[in-house]
Amino acid sequence: MIKIRDIHDERVSAYRNLRERELAHIYEPDPGLFMVESPKIIERALNAGYQPVSVLMDERMNDEHLALLPYFKNIPVYVASYEELTKLTGYTLTKGAMCLMQRKKLLSLTELLHDAKRIAVLDNVENPTNVGAIMRSAAAMNMDGVILTDGCADPLYRRASRVSMGTVFQIKWTIVQKGLYERLHENCFKIAGLALKDDAIDIRNKQLNQEEKLAVVLGNEGVGLSDASLKAMDYKVIIPMHHGVDSLNVAGASAVAFYQLACHQ
Repeated sequence: MIKIRDIHDERVSAYRNLRERELAHIYEPDPGLFMVESPKIIERALNAGYQPVSVLMDERMNDEHLALLPYFKNIPVYVASYEELTKLTGYTLTKGAMCLMQRKKLLSLTELLHDAKRIAVLDNVENPTNVGAIMRSAAAMNMDGVILTDGCADPLYRRASRVSMGTVFQIKWTIVQKGLYERLHENCFKIAGLALKDDAIDIRNKQLNQEEKLAVVLGNEGVGLSDASLKAMDYKVIIPMHHGVDSLNVAGASAVAFYQLACHQ
């Protein structure tokens, strides 16, 4: 273990200076780095095969911190007082642990779709908290994988992985930059987009559950699905609302949609 007494110590400069977007692109064209926060989320990433580069922890280790140490035999384990950790990272560190990890190569769309029957698609979902919550719902509600367009927040951003409770490391996911809906149709998927449109059908429509392969699409928090995306939908779908409420937050809608369309097959 290496005691850090000065927040300007160069050995922990990545924790202090580099933004998450910079970490992600640090080794381009090879996969970059990402940061994971809190012992439980770190452990789930390690168990999913992500390789640690270094770890930074509160020197007052509890049982959760100590349980992680066997994973870190050949990497630096930096420790500091909680006050210094807060100065170093610029915010209150969740449960006093942070780990710098190596990204994996993204799955290809072909790999993700192999044997899949129910896929979630995030179309320009920009908020990392929403991305993390949707990932958690997808894993919990039996979706086979998640596809994100390149306008989405990164699932490996610290806030996304924390909100997901580490399920971003448990469910298959990838990012597709263009031609997504055409490729889904080529792979025999029907595409159902959640949209507040007059011609949308009730999510309880039996035809949806009868589809052998279904991609469930969730749009941007502010504007929903674009006109171009809507044209690619085989179904436009609504979740019935009551008490004058017009819609749910995209994360809440995802849980309802995945439960109805994956768990009820």
